[in-house]
Amino acid sequence: MSWKRELEQAASGGRLERDQAVALFAAPLAALGAAADALCRRLHPEALRTFVIDRNINYSNVCVSGCRFCAFFRPPGHGDGYVLSHEEILSKVEEAVALGATEILMQGGLHPDLPLSWFEDLFRSIKERFSVTIHSLSAPEIVHLSRVSGLPTRQVLARLRKAGLDSLPGGGAEILCDEVRRQISPRKCTTEEWLAVMREVHELGMRATATMMFGHVESPAQRVEHLLRVRELQEQTGVFTAFIPWPFQPANTALGGEAASAHDYLRTLAISRLVLDNVANLQASWVTQGAEIAQLALAFGANDLGSTMIEENVVRAAGVTFRMSADELASLVRRAGFSPARRDTYYNLLEILS
Repeated sequence: MSWKRELEQAASGGRLERDQAVALFAAPLAALGAAADALCRRLHPEALRTFVIDRNINYSNVCVSGCRFCAFFRPPGHGDGYVLSHEEILSKVEEAVALGATEILMQGGLHPDLPLSWFEDLFRSIKERFSVTIHSLSAPEIVHLSRVSGLPTRQVLARLRKAGLDSLPGGGAEILCDEVRRQISPRKCTTEEWLAVMREVHELGMRATATMMFGHVESPAQRVEHLLRVRELQEQTGVFTAFIPWPFQPANTALGGEAASAHDYLRTLAISRLVLDNVANLQASWVTQGAEIAQLALAFGANDLGSTMIEENVVRAAGVTFRMSADELASLVRRAGFSPARRDTYYNLLEILS
C-alpha cells in the first residue's frame, strides 16, 4: 500500500513526483480526502472559503476548432451561430455590475472573422464605463488571434492588456498532453503553445488561472502529466492564482461517452490539491457537480467555490444546468463549517459575510 506513504508525505507538505501521484488513484477516497483537506488547511488555516461575483459572457459560439468534446460551438455559416454586438455585451456587463460583479469573464469560439481590434475596442469600452476586472480570453483564443492578425502571441497579449485585459482564464487546457489533444481537439493549440501563452502572461505582469478537463479519453497518468506541467510552469513563473479541475460533460458532443462520477471528480480534485503544492487556490466546480458535491469538495482540498456565474452557456449546452446565487454559495460554505467570504479575481478578500 505505497499510497499510504505518499498521502502522509503530501499532507505534511512534501512534494509528490509522477509515480507517487499516479499511485494515489488507487488510494481509498476517504484517505485521499483527509490528506487533501489537511494540506488545504495548512495552506489556508483561516476558517474562510471564498467565491467571486462575476458574469461569464460568451461573445460568440462560432468556432473553427471543432473540438469533439464541445456541445457549444457552431461552425462558420451555421444558422445557430451568433456574435454579440459590443452594445449587447456592454448591457450584460452593466447588469452584472448592478448585481455586485467585480469580474467579467469573456470567452467564445475561435471566430475566423473577428479581428484583434474588435476585442481591443470592446475592452476599452468596458473600462471606460465600468470598474471591473476583465478576466477574459483563453490561451487558445490568444493563439487564434495571433494567427488571424499575423502577430506574435506576446504582441497580441500586450495590445489586449493595453486595451484593458487584466487576467486570463485557464480554459482550453483540457489535458496538457498532445497525445490526448490530437484525439479530442486536433485543431486547437498544442500543449507547448498553451504553456507559452501563460508564460508570456507572466512576463507582461498579468495573472491567470489553470484548468483541467478530465474524464474522456485520458489515463490517470496523463492527468498527472497535466498537473506536473502546471506545477512546473508555476514554479518558474508564479502566474497561476488558482487551479480548476472539472469533468467532461458528454451530452450533445461528438465525443460522447459517460460523465465522470462524483467519486472520480472528488478523487481528481484531491490529487490535484496534493500535487499542486505551489498553486495556492483550488476551485470546486459546482457548475458541473451541483451544490452537494461542491460542499463535499470543501473537504477534499478545495478552498474556493469559483464564481456565481450570473450567466453560463458552455456547460449548459451539454445539458448541465446547475445555478447558484451569492446567497446560496454563502449558505453552502456555512453548512460546510466555514465562514463565506467574497473575493476579487486575485483572491484578495473584499468582504467576510456574516
